[in-house]
Amino acid sequence: MEETKWVVQINEELKGNGPSICDEKEQWKRPSIYKIPQSVTELNKKAYEPQAVSFGPYHKGKDHLHAMEDHKHRALIHYLKRCNKSIELVFQRMDQVVQELKDSYRPLDPIWDQDKNMFLQLMIVDGCFLLEILRASDCVPSDYAENDPVFSGHGKLYVMPYIKRDMLMLENQLPMLVLHTLIEIESDGQPQDDELLNKQMLRFLSPTTTIRGKMGKCMHALDVYRKGLVMQGPTHPTRIVKSTTHRNCCYRWFTADSEYSTTDEIIRSATELHEAGIWFRKSSSHSLQDVSFDRGILRLPTMVVDDTTEPMFLNLMAFERLHVGAGNEVTSYVFFIDTIIDDEIDVALLHRRGILVNALGCHKDVAKLFNSLSKDITADRQGVLDVVQMSLSNYCKKPWNKWRANLIHTYFRNPWAMISLVAAMLLFALTIVQTVYAILDFYQSNNGDGSPPATKPPRLPRLSSYPPDYYFTP
Repeated sequence: MEETKWVVQINEELKGNGPSICDEKEQWKRPSIYKIPQSVTELNKKAYEPQAVSFGPYHKGKDHLHAMEDHKHRALIHYLKRCNKSIELVFQRMDQVVQELKDSYRPLDPIWDQDKNMFLQLMIVDGCFLLEILRASDCVPSDYAENDPVFSGHGKLYVMPYIKRDMLMLENQLPMLVLHTLIEIESDGQPQDDELLNKQMLRFLSPTTTIRGKMGKCMHALDVYRKGLVMQGPTHPTRIVKSTTHRNCCYRWFTADSEYSTTDEIIRSATELHEAGIWFRKSSSHSLQDVSFDRGILRLPTMVVDDTTEPMFLNLMAFERLHVGAGNEVTSYVFFIDTIIDDEIDVALLHRRGILVNALGCHKDVAKLFNSLSKDITADRQGVLDVVQMSLSNYCKKPWNKWRANLIHTYFRNPWAMISLVAAMLLFALTIVQTVYAILDFYQSNNGDGSPPATKPPRLPRLSSYPPDYYFTP
């Protein structure tokens, strides 16, 4: 029987002619911008699609994004005039890294893969537009008109917020290599510091975020924004010790207030944690990793919840899900917040503590948002936040913590209840003192054993006190 081509191919791969492990490893390292699977986008399709501008090949040519194409072309012309470079030079320099740019997208439509010139044109036009947006957000270049609809003060107020939102879509990304190449062309090939571009990008996406240390090599704008969320504050490392004392291996998690736990813990809401004696406080930074629990105090970073929160978190979680090695800090944080938020009462509690800043208007909408974000996601069972969750559960199991919390919530919630408690305690103390004094007085008036005092006989005078003739008188 004649063998098929597929059988021959499999035999060749088994003989070692197929891709090696090193080749496969290098292959999976290249992509950083992904087409999100339909099973994920079905939950909220609008959260993954740009509404104002397209970057890259995935949403190029859509009708509702066509209006921004003219502004992209203007940005290219301004870039070339300002740096005094020809389009041929830009095209040539970009052609040197075209394969690396193509490998950044998975999957890439065959149309873009086959027509290299069309792909390079897309990268140059979108890259110049994005670079001009970043510069206009800091200081509007003088070569733009003061009434420019995009690159002006008016554009910064009314247009750039929508561009910023679309820049956080995973399918709407440009490789940072495009921007680095354009900047090198401007500087006549002189090497540039990657951190300068990273900080400029982060300053546009999140003006209030301050990074401590270097961000390193970033893949695209969404990667820059994600690192800004998890790198801006201190972390709380957790020691994990593997134990084999049981038949099945388990893990022991240790934190400042945790104990050994191997079973699935009951997930408690913020209200239940508060009733169990746990206090909520703001963390020292806005980093999603700055979550800690120590001595009954749970510290969480402050977060503003508005219309952009849902698409932002969904795209960040999709990136962590699809890109191996990206980390899972955002996914773990969303899962943890969802565990402590059941309804609007929990949101109101976190809002009073300054942890959630509700810009949606209704606490019920915030609770619904976080409950929907955690659908079809898996949490890291060996992560720091899971350790915090088990520490909270162990703390709530201690009876003394519940009694103390009940005392505080019942008698110290308002001043009148506290005054009544103090008065009752003072009255009780006075009653005890009065009883003690009565008992002491009773014992002092008796022999000390409760029997009545004995009557003493009359004391007779001594014989020597009488005169001698008293005894011999006839």
